Amino acid sequence: MKILVTGGAGFIGSHTVVELHNAGFEPVIIDNFNNSKITALDGLRAIIGHDVRCYQADCNDVAALEGIFKTENIEGVIHFAAHKAVGESVAQPLSYYYNNLNSTVLLLELMEKYGIENFVFSSSCTVYGEPDALPVTEATPRKAATSPYGNTKQICEDIIRDHVRATPSLKAIALRYFNPIGAHQSAQIGELPLGVPSNLVPFITQTAAGWREKLTIFGNDYNTPDGTNVRDYIHVVDLAKAHVQALRLLQKQTTGQYYDVFNVGTGRGNTVLEVVKAFEKVSGQPLNYEIGARRSGDVEQIFASADKVNNIMEWTAQKTLEESLADAWRWQLTLKK
Repeated sequence: MKILVTGGAGFIGSHTVVELHNAGFEPVIIDNFNNSKITALDGLRAIIGHDVRCYQADCNDVAALEGIFKTENIEGVIHFAAHKAVGESVAQPLSYYYNNLNSTVLLLELMEKYGIENFVFSSSCTVYGEPDALPVTEATPRKAATSPYGNTKQICEDIIRDHVRATPSLKAIALRYFNPIGAHQSAQIGELPLGVPSNLVPFITQTAAGWREKLTIFGNDYNTPDGTNVRDYIHVVDLAKAHVQALRLLQKQTTGQYYDVFNVGTGRGNTVLEVVKAFEKVSGQPLNYEIGARRSGDVEQIFASADKVNNIMEWTAQKTLEESLADAWRWQLTLKK
């Protein structure tokens, strides 16, 4: 079964390509390399043992997209390609609305045109906004998003749900990620943000490696155990495997017009300071950090109930926070500034 993976050279996308291959699927990548490096393809080759077909193109380029659909016998799509930084979305909302919404609509249109039935969407726990109760379940009401990025994920989910209702053959799942961290155990692929990282763990590893002078923790006056934000940190390989399980669940559906959402998290929350201390423990590296002001768009705390994904998709996170941070550090040590 050939699967188109948009953003397949990125952090989560590249690890999912590996797990698709391991599970017997044939991944095909489209990536514009705006927030990834083409060297990820070398890492994939080293892990998989052969090249993965990759198209360098933008998912908002309808001609390029249609060319892939005409050339490849695609049977499913996993859609990762999106702008994804909360802070940047606050500063550049139009860019986020255009890129994230338009690419999703174009993919759905072409899937309908070419009779492709299986769609897995990269959503986010940001759709819950600032939740009233924890852990959040899939039945937790979606509140007003705290950032344009989160709002694009809410709107895309609505687009997919409505399109499924109108398309007899379509089957779709939205996976609401929590906070992916870590790297492949081979250290051949990992998180490689271009420019200044917007996520915590690559900023930690780059600071420990001397790439950054210090880590800034955005606020220590939240209503949490140590005043810093709480998140549900999940190893990227565990998350990648959830996409394989999502495809398998779609394959089991005997009819179309199937749509569901799943939280993909560990079911546990850790504060930023807990992550810092855990990293210092597994790496043996003291970390230079300071406390700064709160960052616009950040939710105080959020972590998942993973009961639904455990029971229906038969998926459970396997790796610990410490294992995730050790893998992230091993990956960082392979990189050149």
